[in-house]
Amino acid sequence: MSTSTSTSSPTARSAKESTALRDLAPGVIGMALVGSSVTVSRSLVDAPLFASQAVRYAAAALILVLLARAARVPLVRPRGREWLWLAGIAATGLVLFNVAVVRGVAHAEPAVIAVAVASVPVLLGVVGPLLEGRRPSRRVLLAAPVVVAGAVLVEGTGRTDAAGVGWAALALACEAGFTLLAVPVLGRHGAWGVSVHAVWLGAVMLAGLAVVTGRPSAGLAAMTARQWGAVGYLAVLVTAVAFLLWYRTVAAVGSGRAGLLTGVAPLAAAGGGIVTGGGAPGPAVWLGLAVVLAGLALGLRGGGTPGA
Repeated sequence: MSTSTSTSSPTARSAKESTALRDLAPGVIGMALVGSSVTVSRSLVDAPLFASQAVRYAAAALILVLLARAARVPLVRPRGREWLWLAGIAATGLVLFNVAVVRGVAHAEPAVIAVAVASVPVLLGVVGPLLEGRRPSRRVLLAAPVVVAGAVLVEGTGRTDAAGVGWAALALACEAGFTLLAVPVLGRHGAWGVSVHAVWLGAVMLAGLAVVTGRPSAGLAAMTARQWGAVGYLAVLVTAVAFLLWYRTVAAVGSGRAGLLTGVAPLAAAGGGIVTGGGAPGPAVWLGLAVVLAGLALGLRGGGTPGA
């Protein structure tokens, strides 16, 4: 009997670790895609903001619906207060967040916006578990500041003005809202349902803003091929794919632990800078990378608790 227990324990532990890695991997990939959007969004500074983002989310919604049908994933209609949660995700995580990023990089270096977004683990580590009916994890609370510190080292502080600081703070709040407001509806709708409904609601909001604030057709007609390429990249990879991956991890491990993965975003943003000709990273970036990885190892070690 004792021999059987001793041999099965490592096997069970190995299976648990494999499951944890499988739950975390989608979130890592999703955050890497989100991090790449900071560099891509610079191409849209001169594009019609609301109109181009409306096209992005409309295309992403269509892609998600087609993929859901192909995968035979049922999409249920929201009811009651679910409309408020989903509309909140769309308004904060989609509309206001993109306004903050695109307008923010006009007043501050992308590093400033990226560092603000990378600070979200602290908010998610505290507020997320409370929304899920649990106490915040001590391990996550200890790891969150480590991840944030590493992200600051990777991206640096950068040039900014008062307006840039304000846009960065708004981006931080919206990035937290994108995850926290999904917690109450992930249980019934799942990653597919939350992604689809949030995206089409965001497209409707942005289209309305585009009509109210100007002539969207004229603005879209003046966009360059590079700008349309950026919209396509954001629609397919940063929206349709990244949303599904991220919400899958949030539902599997909880918003607190998933929030630590936002530390991957500035690493991806730094990597995107290298690919686009920004040069090799300096010592501070390599140190920041090590600190982020240490924070992730501290906070993500062990099994996860479902968040929804």
